[in-house]
Amino acid sequence: MTNQVYSGLEGVLAGESAICDVNHTGGGLEYRGYAIQDLAEKASFEEVAFLLLVGVLPNQSHLAGFQETLMHSRHVPEHLLDFLRNVPTDINRMDVLRSAVSILGMEDPDTAKNDHDANLRKAVRLTAQMPALLAALGGEQEAAAQAEAPASESHAAYLLRLLSGKTDDLSVHALETALILYAEHEFNASTFAARVTASSLSDMHSAVVSGIGTLKGPLHGGANEAVMDMLFEVDRMGDVEKYLSEKFAKKERIMGFGHRVLKKGDPRSEIIQQYSKALGEQTGETKWYDYATTIEKIMREEKGFYPNLDFYSASVFYLLNLPVPLYTPLFVCSRVTGWAAHVIEQHDQNRLIRPRCKYIGKKGLSFLSLQERP
Repeated sequence: MTNQVYSGLEGVLAGESAICDVNHTGGGLEYRGYAIQDLAEKASFEEVAFLLLVGVLPNQSHLAGFQETLMHSRHVPEHLLDFLRNVPTDINRMDVLRSAVSILGMEDPDTAKNDHDANLRKAVRLTAQMPALLAALGGEQEAAAQAEAPASESHAAYLLRLLSGKTDDLSVHALETALILYAEHEFNASTFAARVTASSLSDMHSAVVSGIGTLKGPLHGGANEAVMDMLFEVDRMGDVEKYLSEKFAKKERIMGFGHRVLKKGDPRSEIIQQYSKALGEQTGETKWYDYATTIEKIMREEKGFYPNLDFYSASVFYLLNLPVPLYTPLFVCSRVTGWAAHVIEQHDQNRLIRPRCKYIGKKGLSFLSLQERP
């Protein structure tokens, strides 16, 4: 056994998976062998969710059945929706969502089962229930109440209608693309946390709760909210270069840039950037895209940093009239499919995840009785 320590587990291969491939040298990203560019352009979120959870792209019959199952799995107990609507708004929405998923786990009919089919049923229910949870988190009481009734609209259209009321094609496509891009990303922090929980043979909902708790951190999922706060600050100041100069002088982090694995750029950023531009032009609010592109240009030239998915997603969500406190819960609404796929894979070929650490504390100390201690 080596005594080499890799801080943050950087570069460590901690397991095998057939779900996602992140090519750190070429900047490529594939879900089960399919390029993210093709999925974002040609697939629906339902097709991608099926791909992640089942392992193959659905044919027409499979997709129709999956869509129907999703629509009929949207029900969230009314007592849970009431709880979510009445939680004070100053409480972090991720804290509330974490508790909501835990409650769903207590009431799920398959909660005690970890076999493949039961896990798949739980994964579909969780995916389907997320829009109603987010609507209630956002205080949309009427929309959340409607969430129990199946509808013919797509998952993305349904979610967008609940949260903002928008129904136009560009807005729906923008949100659907974001959901696809956020759905999965290999052994990122939240996915690894979910797999560690699942490896103890804990249940699907417990693993997802672990993922939510990890995603809450600003170095992971919370970055998209921080990016929008930054754009608001730039707007108040009215000078991008001055804003960045002050940040650089204080050595403060610019959110939405850099990636632990994708050192040469995030392919997802270029995809979502197109929607930031298009939505800005549609709404007449092009300043957010202009600020963002100027920040990106300066960060590339002066720091050599590339934007990640969170950077342009922030302005996309804002232009979709989505509340900023729900940006990270929106990440959950998508990533729950990736987490669930990893939980299923972990349970199907389980081995308890139990790494070692290098001890650096004192050794060989003599025990002193309470009376002898200074």
